[in-house]
Amino acid sequence: MSNFILKIIAIITMFIDHLGYALYGQFSYFNYIGRLAFPIFAFGISEGYIHTKSKKNYLMRLFMFAIISQAPFMFFCSMFKTGFALNIFFTLFLGLVAIIGYENCKNKYLGLFLVLCLGLTADAFKMDYGYWGVFVIFIFHIFKDKKLLMNLSFIGLCLLRYLPLYFKYNFYLPYLILCACTILPLVFINLYNGKKGPNTKYLLYGFYPVHLMLLYVFNMIFI
Repeated sequence: MSNFILKIIAIITMFIDHLGYALYGQFSYFNYIGRLAFPIFAFGISEGYIHTKSKKNYLMRLFMFAIISQAPFMFFCSMFKTGFALNIFFTLFLGLVAIIGYENCKNKYLGLFLVLCLGLTADAFKMDYGYWGVFVIFIFHIFKDKKLLMNLSFIGLCLLRYLPLYFKYNFYLPYLILCACTILPLVFINLYNGKKGPNTKYLLYGFYPVHLMLLYVFNMIFI
């Protein structure tokens, strides 16, 4: 399975996730499918770090589209929640910063502390997926050559994210389903063959803000 196929799976499941919010204005069964998207995008960042010709340009690209996507993201979020949050590109950007920072630290304990600080920063600034998103990106990088550890650590992060909510809300079953659906992308990630496939560098970059804005307009007109 090429990087292109992974990206298409992530884009389709992300769209289904967001379509649910546009249709219902709240959590729906669409969001179970949507849990597949972020782990694949996170894995893509770890692969992008390896294959990019310029890490500086890669960072700048993510940050630029984070800025471009923020207004569509805020319009979209206004359909189902209040308050300020930063879109997923900021999380992807910070995840890449974590990888670069760790790899450039001679003292790896200091590097891990930096990753922890970046995760806390993602939470403090209310970035989509917060600390969890940054840590997922990082473990896909740090265990890229140790598949068993990569899988186990990712499953552990999924349990850390959802089990406390499951117990907090009186064994509320949807949190277990969300956990299982978030783990499911490992099937596709483990089928990745290391090949790039067709060049679609800007497919996600362009699709993300455009589809958010279109779904917001759709909701305003038809719902």
